[in-house]
Amino acid sequence: MADKNEQYGDKLMMSYPASWWRNLWREALPAGNGVLGASVFGGVQEETVLLNHAKLWHWGQRDELPDVSSTLARTRSLMDEGRYLEASWQLADALKERGYGTKLASRFPLAAIKLTMPCEHAFRGYSRMLDMDSGEITVSWTDGACRYKRKLFVSRADDCIVYAIEGYGGQGAAGEIGLQLHPSDRWADTPEYKELERSVETGADEAYAWYAAANDDGTDFGAVLRVVTEGGQTTAADGGIRFKGAGRVLVLVKVFVQGQRTADWARLKQELAGLLRQAASVPAEASKDEREAGLGHAYDRLLTRHAALHQPLVRSASLVLGDGEPDVRSSERMLLDAYEGEAPETLIQKMWAYGRYLFVSGTSTAEQAEPFGLYGLWGGDYRLVWSHNMANENIQMMYWHAHVGGLSELVPTLFRYYESLMDDFRNNARKLYGCGGIYIPAGTTAGVGVPNQIVPVILNWTGAAGWLAQHYYEHARFTGDASFLERRALPFMREVLQFYKDFLVTDADTGEYKLYPSVSPENTPLNYMPADGRPLAHPMPTAINATMDVAILKELLQHWIEANQWAGGEDGEDGEDGEAAQWKELLQRLPAYRVNDDGAVSEWIHPDFEDRYAHRHLSHLYPVFPGHEVTEESDPELFHAFETAVRKREIGAQTGWSLVHMAAIYARFGDGDSALKCLDVLSRSSLLPNLFTLHNDWRGMGVSMNMPTAPVQLDANLGWVNAVQELLLQVSPDLVKLLPALPGRWKRGRLSDWRFHTGTISLEWDTEAGMFRAVLIAERDTDTVVKLPAWVQACTITGESESLQRSPLGEHYYSLKLKRGDPPVVMEARSSSSND
Repeated sequence: MADKNEQYGDKLMMSYPASWWRNLWREALPAGNGVLGASVFGGVQEETVLLNHAKLWHWGQRDELPDVSSTLARTRSLMDEGRYLEASWQLADALKERGYGTKLASRFPLAAIKLTMPCEHAFRGYSRMLDMDSGEITVSWTDGACRYKRKLFVSRADDCIVYAIEGYGGQGAAGEIGLQLHPSDRWADTPEYKELERSVETGADEAYAWYAAANDDGTDFGAVLRVVTEGGQTTAADGGIRFKGAGRVLVLVKVFVQGQRTADWARLKQELAGLLRQAASVPAEASKDEREAGLGHAYDRLLTRHAALHQPLVRSASLVLGDGEPDVRSSERMLLDAYEGEAPETLIQKMWAYGRYLFVSGTSTAEQAEPFGLYGLWGGDYRLVWSHNMANENIQMMYWHAHVGGLSELVPTLFRYYESLMDDFRNNARKLYGCGGIYIPAGTTAGVGVPNQIVPVILNWTGAAGWLAQHYYEHARFTGDASFLERRALPFMREVLQFYKDFLVTDADTGEYKLYPSVSPENTPLNYMPADGRPLAHPMPTAINATMDVAILKELLQHWIEANQWAGGEDGEDGEDGEAAQWKELLQRLPAYRVNDDGAVSEWIHPDFEDRYAHRHLSHLYPVFPGHEVTEESDPELFHAFETAVRKREIGAQTGWSLVHMAAIYARFGDGDSALKCLDVLSRSSLLPNLFTLHNDWRGMGVSMNMPTAPVQLDANLGWVNAVQELLLQVSPDLVKLLPALPGRWKRGRLSDWRFHTGTISLEWDTEAGMFRAVLIAERDTDTVVKLPAWVQACTITGESESLQRSPLGEHYYSLKLKRGDPPVVMEARSSSSND
């Protein structure tokens, strides 16, 4: 294998400044430490660094949830009579009649660092760059005889923004910098924004600038900025600081939320002074050059401290597609190639690295961290569209990639968030449906776990908790953490199952259980769409036995039974409490999936509901992906019916996130070329020059759903990471597939340190040369099956003689048994096309 250090150092290079009209933050370069985010945008004369904090939310409204559980009987009675539309609104209308109107809060910008610099000549040689390996953003240009460079990162070690301005030649760097409230593009005239604007207070002297505003909960938020120059001078200037004649300018910024401005300003000034002294100090044994380095030394020392925490995360896994030659093209040029129809390998690889970089920068293990959100830590307005945590697809997608990519340590923040809302979830189950256990609304924000989107398509869907339970169990399996399994995963799963136990109804005709009301997010059956073709979003989503709902419950039951046995619990046959026995009985009485007249698995098991293929959600494919219930090995016929279902989906109804979801599904079917086409379509329809993904195209090109706005949604950035990983490695507890859906265009490549549940995998391949090499290392005792790609016709194995044996599943399958500490298993093979 090649030296893995050669595989790092991905850089996002751009030739143009942010240029989306007014909303320049959409094309910013992002940096973050998992709690504090910075978006860098603007031009050479004016630059904005927009600051966001994970804990800063506003403009929510929380009402006391009334008990409307009595409506469930009425809803079901109407559904039994076939009056589905009337039944659909029973719960929502009951809440509205009681005046219930909880509204989700929104994350919003904390402040903006505003920098202006004089321009004596027309700029030349402009570029901006993000180094993902370090998290450093660099903007550079030439003005006459002077070459300027601005650099910024958000320190994971010191919890601050570190910002440097350098001027080489001419009269050095000059300009003005300060803190301000970021102006709103959409809400500037609303009373809420005006109140926020009136609460702003700023000030400055020759060394510090400070800023604060009041949130709607009565607390303050704000920041303090420290400026120090190498050469030149500084003066206070109307809330900002002017500098001129400086060879270097170093700016340090710390922020506070949920505080009190006067006390926090004083505290942050002291912290910044101490940090600067520490960073600028030079050891007695330092060389003359080091002593003269001044502020450059301080910046580099702070960057080194940050990189020591940042790099192990972004380097937890690596990928090279193609020959691995550095691509020095800007993202704009790569996107032009993608617009021609095919995303270059270098763009595919860069998007994989970029999604991981965003994840690492947008969440952390810190106490103040939140789960990764749809805008990460880089939203630029005050009530962003869909800025909440959405659990009917989006938040799950943003975590699918984490374990295989070696980022398991960042996942528990997701669990901590949902566990903080458990009292709300229990209350929801009781007051909405009269059930025990928990009901998780699809949309939540920090501190608001009660229902908030009072419409049938959201209220009548009960699958969020069960879907999130998949993430609990996967985390336990990948980490092998028995304590997490017993103390957190099993209790969560048990609460979800308690809800289902109370919610399920026995079908009098079949004796099977049925779930109703039941919703396939966020689709309406074709026979309930308006006959006149009106473009209504969710005309009638409420059904019986949506395929996804049944699939989630099947998976949850199977996972609980396995987890309980792993934890040493009774097996349901002779245990005292019989808990496992009741879940096994429930599992056996769930209905089978239905295949429609087109040969596709239907989105609804109940025959009253016809499939509608013009939709973005792919919920009914859950048993194939993200689940592992139906595979080619377990049920080839049903597997093919699921494949027919995804091929029936219409491309014009898709979104950025649904295209990466679809790519992952095609990967599960071994169809790498169709999966790659999904990424191709996304790259030319819903990708900005800074490689942020959008919900949809906005230009009427016919390759995504038609919406006049195109919200930023970073779920597709992270879903892209997962889709690429699914193409190259598929992991389930009993089967590990190597290069299971390799697209024809990806002739060669290599990956290192990817994970399966109990170990790591590194791969290298060259299909034209007929070369394949895999190295598998057990980090825990391993007993699984490994499947090689079909094009591999001969295989030599190095390792323990008993560790890898042919499997009864077929010629490409090998049973792998390893103990922790055993020598690696090396599989080297050539294809039938090899000339050897």
